[in-house]
Amino acid sequence: MLIKSLVTKKESLTTVKETVTLEEALVVLEESGYRCVPILDETGTIFRGNIYKMHIYRHKSQGGDMTLPVTYLLKNATKTIPVNAPFFKVFFNIKDLPYIAVLDESANFYGILTHSKLLGMLSDAWNIDVGSYVLTVMSTGAQGDLAAMSKILAKYVSISGCVTLDAGRGEYVRRTLFTLPAGTDETTLNQCVTKLEKKHFQVVEIDDLQSGQPVRVDED
Repeated sequence: MLIKSLVTKKESLTTVKETVTLEEALVVLEESGYRCVPILDETGTIFRGNIYKMHIYRHKSQGGDMTLPVTYLLKNATKTIPVNAPFFKVFFNIKDLPYIAVLDESANFYGILTHSKLLGMLSDAWNIDVGSYVLTVMSTGAQGDLAAMSKILAKYVSISGCVTLDAGRGEYVRRTLFTLPAGTDETTLNQCVTKLEKKHFQVVEIDDLQSGQPVRVDED
């Protein structure tokens, strides 16, 4: 399961029990350096929510009682995903959270999936370390488009990575980003672009992964 492979398990996490006070939770947050940590029940199996350092400081600055239980400022109690959740659901749940809690098959706390792990996985899809160029190709999204584009490129290169995104409304509604392998020269690159555009697939951007600069941008 893809999600499971990205999760930081609870054994490796800094957490607080639901019975600790706000003062005690603040000490944990300060010592760990994290801006928030999970709150678990006394058994360490049930996820209650998150406690944020900023919320405790705001409470304290306003003269709030620091002996109150940490659950007084509990947040994100419902922000969880099951460990076997479809990957796309992560994007609808994590949003502005630093991480999202992951529950096992018994709805017990399994660990967290962080933004950095998610972004790292996405960056791997570009295969930057073993790539040369990324072509951004616009298509209509019709059945067979992806296969047709891949077949064209496969005549000249091995495809190191492929990410497909919706581009919005209009005639061209799909963006597909193809990573070409390291060692691809400009002649081969130009052949790929020419053949794609001959089949009415618009190459709107080419990024050189080694220089970090765009090679060509079609303004039309």
